[in-house]
Amino acid sequence: MTSATASMPTLTQSVLGRNGSLSMVQNVLLAIAGSLLLWVSAKVQVPFWPVPMTMQTFVVLGIGAAFGWRLGMATVALYLLEGALGLPVFAGTPEKGIGLAYMAGPTGGYLAGFVAAAGITGWLAGKGFDRNVLTMGLAMLAGTVAIYALGLGWLSALIDVEKAVQFGLVPFIPGDIAKLVLAAIVFPATWKWLKRNG
Repeated sequence: MTSATASMPTLTQSVLGRNGSLSMVQNVLLAIAGSLLLWVSAKVQVPFWPVPMTMQTFVVLGIGAAFGWRLGMATVALYLLEGALGLPVFAGTPEKGIGLAYMAGPTGGYLAGFVAAAGITGWLAGKGFDRNVLTMGLAMLAGTVAIYALGLGWLSALIDVEKAVQFGLVPFIPGDIAKLVLAAIVFPATWKWLKRNG
């Protein structure tokens, strides 16, 4: 890891950038591609216990880690804008509604948490947390906590806190642990591969 003030190049900067930076066109294309990946990840359900899981939180946190905090947050914000404009980009849309009406529902806090999570994970990745299995796991955990803090806070305003935890947290913990472990393995392994072949 680096000092608290220094920032390391992101994974995308290392792969695509010249001298560790990306052009405006590259940033825009990455944001669009990331928002499309989020759309797909919201729609694909993976059988899991106790509830099926999507890979959406994995993608949110992965975008933060790979793109860095600024581009990561911008990418997730673009995804939310697409949803706000009525595109069926979220899990459960269009069946459970679309646009701002859907975003104001029970999952609204989790969606806002996506932006914070991409920022937190991206900032930590910029400090080198994505180069090591343990620290990448901690970065993913920090991002996941942000998603749940905002999600459960919003959900608790709609239903009581106990029910929010029962339905909005507990069933998703095993899946989130699996995604955290996957990211903690994949990102450092990718950096090692790049170092060997870069």
